[in-house]
Amino acid sequence: MPNEALAVLAFWFDSTHHEFWFATDPAFDAEIRTRFADTLRLAEEGRLKHWADTPQGWLALLIVLDQFSRNLYRHDARAWMQDLHAQRLALWGIEEGFDRQSPPLQRVFAYLPLEHAEDIGLQQRCVALFEALCRDLPAELREPYIVHLDYARRHAAVIARFGRFPHRNVLLGRTSSPEELAYLAEAGAGF
Repeated sequence: MPNEALAVLAFWFDSTHHEFWFATDPAFDAEIRTRFADTLRLAEEGRLKHWADTPQGWLALLIVLDQFSRNLYRHDARAWMQDLHAQRLALWGIEEGFDRQSPPLQRVFAYLPLEHAEDIGLQQRCVALFEALCRDLPAELREPYIVHLDYARRHAAVIARFGRFPHRNVLLGRTSSPEELAYLAEAGAGF
């Protein structure tokens, strides 16, 4: 596996970074920009495909495409520009069994590209994968993964209801329906 792929995994799964994974933190985004902006650019250009030759390289590439893009392009439509690429890559690796060769916490990030999809079939697949992950674990280890399963179900419910994520509409230049506007006005709407 390339050293840069190892660096991505070492950085992302550093225990001091867990609190920033699903939060907005300008300093964390800046650190990713400093260390991995060139890596994301290469991935966007399709020049890191060889990373996917191994399960860990595949996971590193998914993190670059699906997570780093959201950190580097926060509040910008480019945050979602790599989603289809990440979803195809995730599905391919899952079919190859790469996800099952990863520890549970890493499997979460193998499934998130599907959770980010504006496609109900991929959403349902994501929920099924998180359900399987929870079933695979001993009961005493399930709690944090049940939280991820709940988020997957919540994402799927939004796609089932609207066919898209309304919180993306403004940045993507899409007009929100009255139903979407009512949803966005609810406390806790969006992700």
